[in-house]
Amino acid sequence: MPKLKTKSGVKKRFKFTATGKVKHGVAGKRHRLISHNAKYIRQQRGTKVLSDSDAGHVRLWAPYGLK
Repeated sequence: MPKLKTKSGVKKRFKFTATGKVKHGVAGKRHRLISHNAKYIRQQRGTKVLSDSDAGHVRLWAPYGLK
C-alpha cells in the first residue's frame, strides 16, 4: 500500500491535543472587528476544540497525525 499524504492546509490550521482532540483557531478575528462588540472579540481569543463530527474529517486528512 502506498503511503497517504497529509493535506497541506491541515498542517497549517490544526493541532492535536494529547487526548486526540483537534484544536483550531477561531474564525472572525482578522478584519472588520469594529462591527463586533467587545464580548465577541474577547470570546474569540485563543483556540477552540473542534466538534467530534468535524474532527473526524480532519483525522482523515491527517492520516498519521501531526508533528
